[in-house]
Amino acid sequence: MTVVIGVVVHAGRRAVFEEAARTLRGARPEWVVYRHEHEIHDLVRVLLAGKQVDGLLMGPVPFDECHDLIPDTLPVTLVRPGPLDLALALSRAQREGLAVDTVSVDTFDTDVVNEVTGALGLTRAQVRTQPYQPGERTADIAEKHLRAAGRDGLVITARMEVSQRLRGAVAVIDSLPVPSTVRSDLHALALRVQSQRANEFRFAAGVFLVADRPQSTDMDRARIGLMNLLVNTPELADAWVENRGRRGLVVFAHKALFERVTHNWVTVPALGQAERALGLRVAAGFGIGGSARTCIALAERAAARAEAERQPSGYLIEDSGVIIGPMGHEGRPVEFTYRDHDTHIEELAKQVGLSPATLSRLAGIERGLAGAAISPRDLANALGITDPSGRRLIRKLGERGLVAVQGSAQTHHKGRPTRLYQLGIDQALRRFSAPGSP
Repeated sequence: MTVVIGVVVHAGRRAVFEEAARTLRGARPEWVVYRHEHEIHDLVRVLLAGKQVDGLLMGPVPFDECHDLIPDTLPVTLVRPGPLDLALALSRAQREGLAVDTVSVDTFDTDVVNEVTGALGLTRAQVRTQPYQPGERTADIAEKHLRAAGRDGLVITARMEVSQRLRGAVAVIDSLPVPSTVRSDLHALALRVQSQRANEFRFAAGVFLVADRPQSTDMDRARIGLMNLLVNTPELADAWVENRGRRGLVVFAHKALFERVTHNWVTVPALGQAERALGLRVAAGFGIGGSARTCIALAERAAARAEAERQPSGYLIEDSGVIIGPMGHEGRPVEFTYRDHDTHIEELAKQVGLSPATLSRLAGIERGLAGAAISPRDLANALGITDPSGRRLIRKLGERGLVAVQGSAQTHHKGRPTRLYQLGIDQALRRFSAPGSP
């Protein structure tokens, strides 16, 4: 299935973006072209309402104009002007015979301006910088340029409306993005979407067992009732349901479908429906693996674990070793996500000052990240807690050396880049397992 990337770009820069998109394979751009910044919000709203878009590529200005429309789950990449873009703008100015004794630059980060001007032998006194400020009016930016550069200076701007406003008043060079930079961002976004989609469509299996088997229970009738309930569950419309022995059923689907059915592995409403409508206690097990055989085997193990609970519940077991459960039949009662570290997790939890449930879920999240860094906000989302609680949790983990700062990234919101952290819980648990550990 082709990935659709919405590309929000000013009409004066569309040619550069089209050149960058020519080598795109397995993805196609859906163009949103504006001439004035006030048009962006309505144009993006129309795009999102009328098209199935898998990701968005845009600059900081378009993002600030329409960020309230963008779903949190939609991947977004911001194209930001870099050192090469500024170096080429200065080179073009010199080629056109423009003086660079006094230069005023907007939108570029201060460190980028310092890096380029330093390499070209320009002093700080020659170059004035206006870093990007969300919500700043075009007229105010133009006025700052005139004060900084004067009538005889040079303005380098990455904003087309600023350029249009200053034409005739001062020498202006438009800083155009380099096709290779846009191409890199575009390909990275497409790969990100494709990877996310591949993960969502991993093969998975679910096993539903009638857990209570008193003498009076007609197992065939109970199984048929359970099958009718699952087949008529709207979320399972695209799944394949078949018998799994006299007292159970197996459901085949992709991972994303089961995530919807279980509200991201939190609860299994079908279990509550079976208890109310059929008078049955049902245990659900889910398995995710590299083959159908592996998925079913894991799902059967998970169902056996759920069956041992005293109430309708479900478990998930992945081939990575992660276990999630118990999932209840209503509300949000998920209690833990853990691997094979029961005793060690309890010991480490005492030292950190967290519950074993929270620490074990963090261990599962770390395994899923596979060494990648995570922001406090994403960690909070994964745990189902608020953003402030996520930041407090990061601080607590940092006090015990269980997270390490791994750089920063620009999020989809206004403000400074957010810090990224690498979890170190698995390493701490291995220390507990080592011979001679306390």
